[in-house]
Amino acid sequence: MPGVAVKLYSVFFKLLLKHRLQNLISISAADGLSDSFGVSTRSDESVAAANPSFTDGVATKDIHIDPMTSLTVRIFLPESALSPPEPDSLRHKDNFHHQTRSDRRHSYGPNHNSPAPAERNESRRNSYGCNNENLEPYGGYAPSAKRNSRKLPVMLQFHGGGWVSGSSDSAANDFFCRRIAKVCDVIVLAVGYRLAPENRYPAAFEDGVKVLNWLGKQANLAECCKSLGNRRVNGVEVKKLNVQGQIVDAFGASMVEPWLAAHADPSRCVLLGVSCGGNIADYVARKAVEAGKLLEPVKVVAQVLMYPFFIGNNPTQSEIKLANSYFYDKPVSVLAWKLFLPEKEFDFDHPAANPLAHNRSGPPLKLMPPTLTVVAEHDWMRDRAIAYSEELRKVNVDSPVLEYKDAVHEFATLDMLLKTPQAQACAEDIAIWVKKYISIRGHEFSY
Repeated sequence: MPGVAVKLYSVFFKLLLKHRLQNLISISAADGLSDSFGVSTRSDESVAAANPSFTDGVATKDIHIDPMTSLTVRIFLPESALSPPEPDSLRHKDNFHHQTRSDRRHSYGPNHNSPAPAERNESRRNSYGCNNENLEPYGGYAPSAKRNSRKLPVMLQFHGGGWVSGSSDSAANDFFCRRIAKVCDVIVLAVGYRLAPENRYPAAFEDGVKVLNWLGKQANLAECCKSLGNRRVNGVEVKKLNVQGQIVDAFGASMVEPWLAAHADPSRCVLLGVSCGGNIADYVARKAVEAGKLLEPVKVVAQVLMYPFFIGNNPTQSEIKLANSYFYDKPVSVLAWKLFLPEKEFDFDHPAANPLAHNRSGPPLKLMPPTLTVVAEHDWMRDRAIAYSEELRKVNVDSPVLEYKDAVHEFATLDMLLKTPQAQACAEDIAIWVKKYISIRGHEFSY
């Protein structure tokens, strides 16, 4: 069973969340909080400022990608991207193929045969990091066109918060994404989608697809920059100064995101959704399957659903037995769904709520990407998530389930639980599975 501290925190968490939801419902009914621009963060939530230098192994920056809405992304770039590309023979050691789970976890720790951290970091900064030639105007890291940059997979992350709260730059989400970027060795794009009730369904889902398309656009713009080189266009000489300095908009601002242009490999794209973000991730995965080659060079190779916010009209055993479970209990979650779904569409078998609903549209399940599902023992939503995973397995989609004992909803992402051993272990387990699909072909990890 969860500890006393978790139980007490859960009581206060539910009281505050219920109060917020009821206030939003009353305000929405009275004033109508419809706003096409929307909000992607709440003023009363703790946020972490972006830090574009590698002070703790990960640099971050925020980008507002849609001028018509509040949609933003926070980029998490791990310092490993600054290392020069390794020869294929050295990219993955043979001993990784037969390590036990505990050994693999230890493999993410310090290498005792490598230089001391201070020496290694100083060496990196002198060679690839934030020296004078690698500084943005605001003092952060800027890639150099003189160096052969290492390409990393990209992970789109969708935060939780019951549709009405949470953000890509919240302190808890910032900590979680930094951890994932390091253990998975990926560039994380945390999506700051529009919140309800200012923007109800399908706004958050459309925002997820919009970011995926934006990633593809960035990859194509980066390729255009490379192809321009030093040449004359319409009689004007175009000089290739660096990866971000060639294609500009009408205001003279660069359209190419330099971190992604230098370090992102969108052909190895993973979706990760937390709680209600899992519903968004699954929707984006379906749209990616439908788009097919139209998304190139972006390719969604896998998705991770962490305790997805699924519900349905016919209650499962866990929905009955654990209805009053910790943090997001069923009565509170129902309020969240009332704020998210349009009043005329309110139905627990809505495609956004129930992935196995009879009216689900989109591609057949057999075309879905490999899907890892994380569930908690004391989460009333667990049975429906497991059922979805089982349906995927029936059509030969790789869809394992990781169940954590004595765990609660958001046990690996909630602020007070982030630093627990169970939260760390969950991130490492996700990394082990994800690396099957993002490792360079021929160097996959065994699983």
